[in-house]
Amino acid sequence: MPKPYDSEFTIFMRDWLESHPEQREVQKTGRALWWDRPQDAEARRGYEAARVPVKPYYYDIDR
Repeated sequence: MPKPYDSEFTIFMRDWLESHPEQREVQKTGRALWWDRPQDAEARRGYEAARVPVKPYYYDIDR
């Protein structure tokens, strides 16, 4: 079975993280700051209910 392709950047980051293990904690902190946020199901339902449908032709002036 062929080995999956790894880009030069992936190889670089894998090697760099192996030589700088303290950066894994910084990486986790950054991820938590931007991506791992608690979700509010009630607020999400409100956002979906307030969504306005988009017209098929954006510049159409007929209502």
